[in-house]
This record gives sequence, structure tokens and C-alpha cells, in this order.
Amino acid sequence: MGDEGFGYTLDEALSAIGFGRFQVIVLAYSGLGWVAEAMEMMLLSFVGPAIQPEWGLSSNEESLISTVAFAGMLVGAYSWGVISDTFGRKKGFLGAAIITSLAGVLSAFAPNYITLLILRCFVGVGLGCGHVFTSWFLEFVPIPNRGAWMVVFSTFWTVGTIMEASLAWWIMPTYGWRWLLGLSAVPSLVTLLFYGLVPESPRYLCTRGRLAEARHILENGAALNQKQLPDGVLVSDHVNTSTSEDDSLESTMLLSSMRSKTSISQKSFSSISMLLSTKFIRTTLLLWFLYFANTFSYYGIILLTSQLSVAQSECDSPTLHSENIKDPSLYVNVFITSLAELPGLGLAAFILDRVGRKISMEIMFVAGFVLLLPLIVHQNEVMTTGFLFGARMFVSASFIVVCIYAPEVYPTKLRATGVGIATAIGRIGGMVCPLIAVGMGSGCHQTLPVILFEVTILLSGLSVVCLPFETKGKELTDTIDLSVQVE
Repeated sequence: MGDEGFGYTLDEALSAIGFGRFQVIVLAYSGLGWVAEAMEMMLLSFVGPAIQPEWGLSSNEESLISTVAFAGMLVGAYSWGVISDTFGRKKGFLGAAIITSLAGVLSAFAPNYITLLILRCFVGVGLGCGHVFTSWFLEFVPIPNRGAWMVVFSTFWTVGTIMEASLAWWIMPTYGWRWLLGLSAVPSLVTLLFYGLVPESPRYLCTRGRLAEARHILENGAALNQKQLPDGVLVSDHVNTSTSEDDSLESTMLLSSMRSKTSISQKSFSSISMLLSTKFIRTTLLLWFLYFANTFSYYGIILLTSQLSVAQSECDSPTLHSENIKDPSLYVNVFITSLAELPGLGLAAFILDRVGRKISMEIMFVAGFVLLLPLIVHQNEVMTTGFLFGARMFVSASFIVVCIYAPEVYPTKLRATGVGIATAIGRIGGMVCPLIAVGMGSGCHQTLPVILFEVTILLSGLSVVCLPFETKGKELTDTIDLSVQVE
């Protein structure tokens, strides 16, 4: 293996250079991508209620503004996953940043309802790349305390939600929803501006046999961290221990990825075959449901916050809907519940590497279920905000753990595609939740929506029990070894 007579693997290289300035740069860029997604999604809590009286929309038309964004994310999550696994993580970032920033800015100038729906759908397509930022950052992090660093990364989502709530509080009452849409697109523009300064994933490069490029990136990382790479040369740690049937699937993937003219559809079919293979099918189906349920519950609680805030004032002292939108209590409630994600992140960081991913998720789901339960019946404003604060704290934390678990359980060749498909399935939950939280929750009625969210959280907890793998403290895998037994 070279002049030195031996080599080192990517995981050994990452452990040698440790976590330093190199990873901080990666963290900052990937975190910026998550801030952009969080802000674009959080603004849905404010834009719909503001546009409804201005354009005379029905409750269903208002909810459709959120639904089309999730529909776009469904398409984008799958598409960017395949693109990132086929052509590299950075190619996905570039395309997503262009679409998101352009459509986001144009949304501020939408002349009518239909144009706004189309543009918000395109914004959703771009935002569908958010999960690739997670996989990309994960592939730079050494094994020790990987869970804690992934929670730190997830903090950027919370920062984005708090920034959007603060921005809406400042902008909406005076300048209106168009300014909010335009300013919320700024983080996506910044990701486009700094695109050329970030490296490709060395783990992705290794799976493509581009070891020289991967080594160059690792050498730059070692220099930034003021560390040394191990002696020897970078080698691939791929080991093929598959069964004969699984070898056929693996060979199909390797062959298709090596051909210069391989189509995305061929890559997609091969990846889906792997995701539904004997080893992964149980995990894949359960993750699909968990992403659906978490997205449904998380965004449902966000939309319920604004809907119940408006409904509270309507039910207690009926006023014009447009006047309620200017009521500071709406922004205060959304801002307070956005802060709930901070203690949720702290809890996740504390227990994730101690008790494992599965038990962490169970704790979050049980606590979220209990805290949302009192809202089945009407509560006063203080109690409503308090229970929503607690429920969002734990449901958001469970979502974070799921988003950490999924990239860890899939090998590098399937990581972006596997998480992308799960994220796409999750966006179906996002498409449905506005119809529940906005459509069914309007008019002072909240019992049925809360019951539906409670049932979803309960089923999520049961799904976690059935997950076959625990990823705490385990190396990321590059190979697709289908002979490994379920734990």
C-alpha cells in the first residue's frame, strides 16, 4: 500500500485529525442550510393567516399555501438525495440554493394566489435538499461524541425558527408579509454565495474510488486542525461479505455508479432495491413512518400555535381576522414556543450518547404525548402556550434524534438517497398537517386535531420499539453488507 507499506481508512483519518476548525467550517455551512430551511418553513405560520383576509381566502385555500410547499419538498427530498448520491453532495447544494433563493425572492412579488402557490412549491423543491446537509456534515465527524455534535448541528434549525419568529414579530405588523417572504430568502442566497468555499464529502469520494481527491481534502482538514494524518496512504475499507443474491444487487449498484452515462433513474431503481432488501426493509419502512409522523406532529404543533392564538382572541372577544394578525400575542406565543426547542436540544445532547438513539426517542414521544393531551379541551391562553411549549420541546427533540439516527443506519452509497426518500415520505405528513391544524382547527374547534396528533405520536413511539438497529457509538459504514444479523 504505497511506499510506507501500509494505509489508513477514512474513519482512522477523521479520528486522527479530530474535530477542529475544518469541521467548524463544514458545520457553519451545513448549519446555514438548515437555518434557511427552518426560516422558509416557519414563515408558513404567519403568511397564511396574513394573506387570508387580504385576498379573501377560505380556510382550505389558506392551508394549501403550506401544503404545496410540502409537496415541493416531497419531490425535492427524493430528487436531491439521488442527485447527491450520484453526482456528489455539493452538486445537490448548488441546485437547491439556486431554486430556493430565486423562488423565495420572487414569492415576495407574487401578484395573485395561484402565482404564490407555484412559487412556494418551487421553494419547497429547493428546501428538499435539507437532509443532504445532515448527511454531508455527518460524514466529516469523528466517531467519538458524534451524537452530541449532530445535536449541535440541529441547533441551527432551532436558531432558524427563532430568527423567523423574531423577524415576523418585527416585520409583519408594520411592513407586511411580502417583506417577510423576501427577507426569509436571504440565508439561501448566502449559501449560494459561499458554495465554492466548502469541500466535497471525502466519504462520498472514497465510495467513487477518488481516493486522491479525498486525501487532498483530508490533508487540508489536518492542516486547519493542526493535526497529522496517519502514516501511509488512504485506502478503501470496503469489504464485500454479501450473500450471492445480495452480491447481485451490490454489483448492479457498483456497475451503474461507475458508468459515465448511467441515468438517474437506473441509480434510483438500484438504490430502492437496496433499501427494500432483506437487511433494510424493516428499518426503511419504520423510518418512513417515523418521518411521516414526526413531520406531521412537528409542523402540526407549529401551525396549531398560530391557529390557537388567533382562535383564542376570536373565541374570547370576536374581532376581525385581519386585526388578530396584528395582535402582538400571536408573535409572542410563536416566539415563546420556538424557544422550546432549545431545552429539547439540550436534553437530546445530554442523553443521546448515554442511553442510545432508540430510548431517547421513546422518552421524547412519551413526554410530548403527555404534554399535548390537556389541549384536547379548551384552555386559557397561558395554559395553551405552556402545553404547546412543552409538546414542541419534546416532539422537536424526537425529530432531531430521528434525523441523526437515519443517516447513521444507512451506508454511504445509500445515505443521501435513503434519508431523502424518508424525508420525502415525511413531507406527505407536512402536506396533510395544514389541512388538520388550519382547516379542522379553525372556528374555535381544537379537539379533533389534537386527538389526531396524539394518536400519531403514540404510534411513533410504538414504531421506535420495533426498530431493529441501535447506532450509538458505531462507525458509519460504506459497504452494503446484507448478511449482518438484526440486533
